[in-house]
Amino acid sequence: MSGGAETAPRPTIAEAMRGRGNSLGLLRLVLAVLVVFSHAVPLGGWGEDPVFSWSKGQENLGGFAVLGFFAISGYLISRSGMSSAFVPYLWRRVLRIFPAFWLVLLVGIVIVGPIAWFAEGRGLGEYASRWPGGPLWYFLGNWDLRIGQWGIHDIFVETTPYGQAVGYSVFNGSLWTLAYEFFCYLLIGALVLFGLIRRAPWIVPVLTAVFFVLQVIRLVSLEAFALVLGPFADPYLVNLTLVFLWGSVLAVYGSRVPIDDRAGWASVVLVFGTAAFGGFGIIGLPALGYALLWAAVRLPEPMRRVGARNDYSYGLYLYGFLAQQLLAYFGLHLLGYVPYVLGALLLAGACAVASWHLVERPALELKNRGPGRGARYWIDRARNRRPKAGTRTEGKL
Repeated sequence: MSGGAETAPRPTIAEAMRGRGNSLGLLRLVLAVLVVFSHAVPLGGWGEDPVFSWSKGQENLGGFAVLGFFAISGYLISRSGMSSAFVPYLWRRVLRIFPAFWLVLLVGIVIVGPIAWFAEGRGLGEYASRWPGGPLWYFLGNWDLRIGQWGIHDIFVETTPYGQAVGYSVFNGSLWTLAYEFFCYLLIGALVLFGLIRRAPWIVPVLTAVFFVLQVIRLVSLEAFALVLGPFADPYLVNLTLVFLWGSVLAVYGSRVPIDDRAGWASVVLVFGTAAFGGFGIIGLPALGYALLWAAVRLPEPMRRVGARNDYSYGLYLYGFLAQQLLAYFGLHLLGYVPYVLGALLLAGACAVASWHLVERPALELKNRGPGRGARYWIDRARNRRPKAGTRTEGKL
């Protein structure tokens, strides 16, 4: 027997994050609120988010929040991919991101656009024009997540501070990140398809190392970065994919990485230190991923209830910018930053609640239907055979 008291073993990330016993729902909601805080500054006509200058030009508050989203998403999506076949995996990713995205496009077309258009005494026929710049083109140019048209006609151009600053119509400046999010889904999906995420998890840190090198080149010299990648030199792709992959590393090796308070606080210090003094894109990103998972485990237990059943964070992110533009059109920003932000959170929050209960949750209820049953199930049906009792119907595709 040892002379001192035995120290209880520290749980690993995989053990601590099992089930819903964490505060990731709360953290995602907080990150969505931070995006609204950040966007309110330029949308209200108050210049640039001060966090951008505080961070030595690395990111604004919304940028840091989006990186947090990607870190959490990297962990959750990779963990899902480790226990799923390719077809169900992809089906669930499509259900999670596209229905709510299409809805926010339609809300812009049939509600927000007409409100601003008719308020200026203009007719429906001109608004419904099918020419580029009209509502039809707004949907067709954006439906696949790649933003090809930011707004409709000249709505919000001369009537909002942001429209006056950029000189063109912008309905929803938050949506551009979703294409990068789905790219990361497809990247993990490729590992799921070939069974690498389970049989060769080392491929995830290898991919992370590749993007880490690209990130270093990008931060050292944009000219060298463009030379290396040519037409594929997209700084956002590298930055967002890298933080997503750091989350993925924590997922595939979660059974080996402990939840340690010393490492957690050190990660928090690194996040804020590199954000304030430089090096966030190199050192701060992996620290951010660990800090968020550590916080999700260590926050008080009552906080775990937030977002555990109803996840409004995606909806709040989708509607925040759109709500702020509409409220700026009616002059709420003239009352000051705080009333403007509170009004935007109330309006976007109401839209987020409606989006979750009317579209997002019903869509997710389809995750085990259709393609969610897996390719093998449908192959067996096509061959007029029933899947053998006790076997996994999702197969190996």
